[in-house]
Amino acid sequence: MTSSSLLAEEVVSMTVTGHDTDTVRALRGLEDDRASVRLRAALAVGSTPDPRFVGTLVERCAVEPEFFVRDMLTWALTRHPVSVTLPPLLRELRSERARARSQALHTLSKIGDRRAWPAITRALLTDADDEVARSAWRAAVVLVPEGEEAALAVLLATQLGRGGRETRLSLSQALVALGDAMAPALAAATRNPDPLVHAHALATQRLLSDPDAGFTLAVEEAKRVVALGGQGASGDVGDVGDAGDAGDAGDSHGSDGSDGSGRSGRSGRSGRSGRSDEEGP
Repeated sequence: MTSSSLLAEEVVSMTVTGHDTDTVRALRGLEDDRASVRLRAALAVGSTPDPRFVGTLVERCAVEPEFFVRDMLTWALTRHPVSVTLPPLLRELRSERARARSQALHTLSKIGDRRAWPAITRALLTDADDEVARSAWRAAVVLVPEGEEAALAVLLATQLGRGGRETRLSLSQALVALGDAMAPALAAATRNPDPLVHAHALATQRLLSDPDAGFTLAVEEAKRVVALGGQGASGDVGDVGDAGDAGDAGDSHGSDGSDGSGRSGRSGRSGRSGRSDEEGP
């Protein structure tokens, strides 16, 4: 049993009746070998929030192997006061464990408190681990302050052409979520001589102008443009086409909504960015 789990259990053991007894049982359940038990335990802790157990929840996020359990852990954290959850989550962004960084970023995007924005660094947005980078992109489009969207788009555009289909889909959706603010950076990327960057930028541009077209159609159109002699046509853009296999429902990194929905109430945005299919890294 981990040190934070032992501490949490020791604190609760001071009062061992009713609610506290159930909470101790739930905390033990978070380390059970069965994913279904861990899921119910996370639900139980979130249903009766107690700031004393935030550390245990954050720690479990960093090591939990099942995405749906991680999502429930994130939900449990969002049930606690931001003043309690924010400090340990920000510390996790400096962890050497990729999963810890990724899940902390995901949870910060769900909490949506912009005090976390300074912690969304260039290093995270360009992290060598694709799952961390994808989580950082999603968190960034949720947390970016008014007026800084264009600068964020310039940085995100440096990642065009990166990774496999899910990574590229996530990046396109993050850029689209920035709305019109990303147009200049994306236009510059369409002139990139690298055929992968070029095609990825064209596909993203199509999504911005016609969100209903879907990523698969946008990629196929971008491939045709390049094949017909667009800038960078000499390269192989087949890998970009693979991104279309992910479909229009979002990527497989999240679990609670469409990754490409954007953010609401902001100029040039179409909704608030979320994560789909798994929503825990």
